[in-house]
Amino acid sequence: MNFLRNSSASKGVFLIAGDMVLAVSSAYAGTFLRFFSSQNFHGLKEYSPLMPRAVTFSFFVVIMCFFVDLYSIGKKNDRKEIFLKILLADLLAFIALGTFYYFVPSVQLGRGILFLSLCFCILGQSLWHIGYTLFLGLPAVAMRILILGTGPIAQTMGNLLLRNNKGFALAGYINCMGEQIQVPRESVLGEGEGLLDVAVKEKVQKIVVSLSERRGIFPVREVLNCKLQGIDIVDGPSFYEQMTGKLLIESMNPSHLIFSDGFRVTVFRRHLKRMVDIFLATAGIIFSIPFLLVVPALIKLDSKGPVFFRQKRVGEGERHFTLFKFRTMVDGAEKDTGPVWSKSGDSRITGMGRFLRKTRLDEIPQLLNVLSGDMSFIGPRPERPFFVESLKKQIPYYSERHCVKPGVTGWAQVRYEYGDSIEDAIEKLRYDLYYIKYQSVSLDILIVLDTVKVILFGRGGR
Repeated sequence: MNFLRNSSASKGVFLIAGDMVLAVSSAYAGTFLRFFSSQNFHGLKEYSPLMPRAVTFSFFVVIMCFFVDLYSIGKKNDRKEIFLKILLADLLAFIALGTFYYFVPSVQLGRGILFLSLCFCILGQSLWHIGYTLFLGLPAVAMRILILGTGPIAQTMGNLLLRNNKGFALAGYINCMGEQIQVPRESVLGEGEGLLDVAVKEKVQKIVVSLSERRGIFPVREVLNCKLQGIDIVDGPSFYEQMTGKLLIESMNPSHLIFSDGFRVTVFRRHLKRMVDIFLATAGIIFSIPFLLVVPALIKLDSKGPVFFRQKRVGEGERHFTLFKFRTMVDGAEKDTGPVWSKSGDSRITGMGRFLRKTRLDEIPQLLNVLSGDMSFIGPRPERPFFVESLKKQIPYYSERHCVKPGVTGWAQVRYEYGDSIEDAIEKLRYDLYYIKYQSVSLDILIVLDTVKVILFGRGGR
């Protein structure tokens, strides 16, 4: 059962698969109940084959569950919140399906069948999600994890497990050669030499190596013995990545960047991504024509100044380029202050600008930057040269985010709200480096879906 509890991402996949099966089953149950209750067996034949209709129903249910954050990594929901999210998702699916059926009637479920199917689906999903959460919380099921180390990295791993404990149980910590103890002393179960004995006694299934310094203190023989006994051994930073979808940059070193999996960009992927960028940017500009006609007029009516905002940003290879956006601040906003981050409730933002930022419509002109090749559709957010020079001096590996093209949207943009401090910049860098390390078509698709969700719910704009 390890695959049920291996990571937050695998849990999400497992829940989605369960929801898909439940939604298809609900469509079948609703259809058969509707026709059998009315004894209209001839009408049932008209719905054959039923599978395409059931799959369409399932697709919209799962998409709406995704939009209401039912599968979000690292989020813990109580039973009431789970039920409310499922209820909202299925209501949104009802509205979306009604619109879709108008254009594609061949996969339509009648109103009565659709209502019954949604009732079955809400009940089934609620039982599935709540039952799965309770199941993972059982002590007999939870994966017991032992942390090798007692320093700051071990403390981070322990806190991570305590915050996201569904499916995991922290067995304790092992101190190695007098390493500084920054974890609760009552949770320290022994020294490195007795690692296997402790692991067996505590019925540990995974050991997370979280040493701040390994030279001279890493118990190689004991860890190898645990590995040979079937206990999973995982590096602390890798475990952190699985659980959070970001990198633990505090423990990173050049060898981690060089020898770890990921950070690989092939020539084929570069060309493929460029073709996708051109296609998406072109399509985006075509669909944005109404906004390109209306928004400039509204900006002019709202405040004095140019419609478009041009600003130097840092791109791939730390080359500077000119970024285009719709103007959202008063003209000459930084004339007296110089470059400063936008704060919450910033008085420099115009009334129209606040709306444009919240809906992300101010970023439509960036599609021109994508077409010109300065930006990609997906990548780290392009920062201003002034802030880049400052952040490079304060944050290790900050320059590494410039090894790919910046993006209109990205992993950090959809996973973390707008940042206006060094701490926020560090947190966003964790996500940026995770994207650079694991970039793939599937991750790009997830980012696009998350971006749609962010725009629909107006999250993160400032």
